[in-house]
Amino acid sequence: MQDNEIEWQFVRSSGAGGQNVNKVSTAAQLSFDIASSSLPEFYQQKLLAKADHRITKSGKIIIKCQQSRSQDFNRQTALEQFIELVKSVGIVQKARIATKATKGSQTRRIEAKKQRGATKAMRQNKTGY
Repeated sequence: MQDNEIEWQFVRSSGAGGQNVNKVSTAAQLSFDIASSSLPEFYQQKLLAKADHRITKSGKIIIKCQQSRSQDFNRQTALEQFIELVKSVGIVQKARIATKATKGSQTRRIEAKKQRGATKAMRQNKTGY
């Protein structure tokens, strides 16, 4: 992946901050087109299939960062978030192997249920009104 595939846009931050918010564009917005990138096909397919609010239906990753009053810090944070997003797709989940409960564990479970039921039965008032 080359640096020229990432588009940067600096916009004004929203929220509190007084006059600084109105005059300085400190929020960094990272934009990355998945389909036209040089990422391997595996990463492209996994990113497009991932359910993430930062990935649009048109296949673009848009990350906006406005945590700091520093434009450079916001840019670094947005880039870190982008790298984490791409890395998360590369991690393959281990296949779960279905197991069966042992006979002993089934017996212990049933015995515990019977004991709890007996305790509750002892609490009930058996006499009539």
